[in-house]
Amino acid sequence: QARLVESGVGLVQAGGSLGLPCVASEQTFTRYVLAWFRQAPGKEREFVAAISGSGNTAYADSVEDRFEISRHNLKHTAWLQMDSLKPEDTAVYYCAVENFAARISYSGEKYDYWGQGTQVTVSS
Repeated sequence: QARLVESGVGLVQAGGSLGLPCVASEQTFTRYVLAWFRQAPGKEREFVAAISGSGNTAYADSVEDRFEISRHNLKHTAWLQMDSLKPEDTAVYYCAVENFAARISYSGEKYDYWGQGTQVTVSS
C-alpha cells in the first residue's frame, strides 16, 4: 500500500525558517495533487498549500507569501518551505495526495493518502 512519509520535526523561533519533505513510498501515484494540511491543538484540520502535477499552486491566506510548496515528480517527493514562521503556525503538519486529480482541492475529504504527520513548534 502506498504511503506518504513526512519528516523534519521542527522547533524554531518566530521569524525562523523550516522545510518539510514528503516522500511517497511507492510510485503508484499518477496525475496527482499533493497538499499540506495542518492541525493545531483544539482546532480543526486546515488546508495549507497544494501543488498539482502541472505545477499550479494554491495557498491558504494565512501562509501566502511565507510558505512555498514544490515537488519533484520523478522522485515522488515534495517540499514545503516555511519562512517567517509565527507561533500560530504551530501544528502537526500532514502531507496528502489526491490521486488521479488535475485540479487542487481545498477539502481534506478529497485526499486519498495521508502521511503520519510531523510536529512543527514555533516559539515566541
